[in-house]
Amino acid sequence: MERLLWLELANGLILLVSLKNLMSKMSTNENANTPSARLNRFKNKGKDATEMRRRRIEVNVELRKAKKDDQMLKRRNVSTFPDDATSPLQENRSNQVSAHWSVEEIVKGVNNNNTEIQLQATQAARKLLSREQQPPIDSIIRAGLIPKLVSFLGRADCIPIQFESAWALTNIASGTSEQTKAVVDGGAIPAFISLLASPHTHISEQAVWALGNIAGDGSTYRDLVIKFGAIEPLLSLLAVPDLSSLASGYLRNVTWTLSNLCRNKNPAPPIEAIEQILPTLVRLLHHDDHEVLADTCWALSYLTDGSNDRIEVVVKTGLVPQLVKLLGCSELPIMTPSLRAIGNIVTGTDEQTQIVIDSGALSVFPSLLSHHKNNIQKEAAWTMSNITAGRQDQIQRVIDHGLVPYLIGILRKGDFKSQKEAVWAVANYTSGGTIEQIVYLVQAGVVEPLLNLLSAKDSKIVLVILDAISNIFLAAEKINETEKLCLMIEECGGLDKIEALQSHENEQVYKASSTLIEKYFSAEEEEDQNVVPESTAASYTFQVQGNTPDTFNF
Repeated sequence: MERLLWLELANGLILLVSLKNLMSKMSTNENANTPSARLNRFKNKGKDATEMRRRRIEVNVELRKAKKDDQMLKRRNVSTFPDDATSPLQENRSNQVSAHWSVEEIVKGVNNNNTEIQLQATQAARKLLSREQQPPIDSIIRAGLIPKLVSFLGRADCIPIQFESAWALTNIASGTSEQTKAVVDGGAIPAFISLLASPHTHISEQAVWALGNIAGDGSTYRDLVIKFGAIEPLLSLLAVPDLSSLASGYLRNVTWTLSNLCRNKNPAPPIEAIEQILPTLVRLLHHDDHEVLADTCWALSYLTDGSNDRIEVVVKTGLVPQLVKLLGCSELPIMTPSLRAIGNIVTGTDEQTQIVIDSGALSVFPSLLSHHKNNIQKEAAWTMSNITAGRQDQIQRVIDHGLVPYLIGILRKGDFKSQKEAVWAVANYTSGGTIEQIVYLVQAGVVEPLLNLLSAKDSKIVLVILDAISNIFLAAEKINETEKLCLMIEECGGLDKIEALQSHENEQVYKASSTLIEKYFSAEEEEDQNVVPESTAASYTFQVQGNTPDTFNF
């Protein structure tokens, strides 16, 4: 996200310019992290209707921490040279505004009855708060300046003092939650909402920015901004026939603030507010500015990170095909939030997942599952795990799009976080797939890389792998191929790994591994000639018997 500054030109015109790298604050969601909690974030395969489709919790924490700058909670308006003229004021060059006012001098100035001195003091406060390093936010708050700055927001008779006070308060609100609280407690929210209707674009934009910082602090202040009635005047700023007629910086700021009104959970934003904002988000999703698209996709990722009824509110607008289109773009700042939104949607019902599939999303996943960025691979594999937790015809679509080899590729050589998501994708597939689909999975080479991950230190993932192996054995039993599967597991060293788990410190792990050993590997039974594998130098032929006559080669 670019930083925006107002610069005064020699001819008196105001120019909006952009800088780099604004400060950000990120929150994490340290929620349930147990195997049972993880299972409850999956949908409907074999256990109960809510057990097998996962919600983003631990995935969310990891990705948020790794991608802090993808979408900022708050932004500070920082001038590179804070002593230069950086607001639309007619500052003369005789040092009318002191370069270094102290906080005490500022307090004295804002309480002066002379408007010009008030203005100079307010601008001096803004410049202090616009310093790149260690702005004295707490000193300004302790000095009791906030109520005075808020009162200046109503000074329609002096546009420069409105702007300077708005800028100063925006930067205070960009700080910690306590600093934001000081701005809110000073009565700034309704004052800023009133300024949204200012005929002066630079003032309404500063109000937009300030409200975005306040809403970005968390769900409490987000809902307070909504309660005070900010949504309608914000949306009215975009009520033009052609969004391209708006200055790009202005449009970006409004979009970012709208995204913060969609952000945060516990509680999620009011449904009525979401329904009010969504038509504008749909419109923004078709804009051509990359920053606007990125923030719009972030907004949709927040709105879909919830219950199925909240996902439905988004899906029924018909925006999924455009979201899928953006998923296929090469711009990482757009791809990341669009992938997250798509991933969130497929945590919903089978019908909601089908809309994603019917919109062509699976054709994008070969590139996502093999992306050079590990976080994209992980997010894509997580999305796959919720699609393979769906119906058998949806699993078939995954097969038909050639995605199984990509998942196996991640199992073989992906980073561990991506491998864990691929394990879940495979486990869900084995839980709900048909016998033919499971045989295809084995044929594609899943057994060896899956078993190799049994050496992982993560007990949860080891349990999921053992569950997947058990599911594959159940399919093999139905087609009298148990012996052949046993030989295959022994051949790749998997039996040794399963046996080693019988001394695992985790009780569930050693019980699950012991059960597999006892059930499939302990008895010395007479060989059934129907299941003796035909061996070649490097492979077995997996014969499917009965009324499933296909032959699968390994």
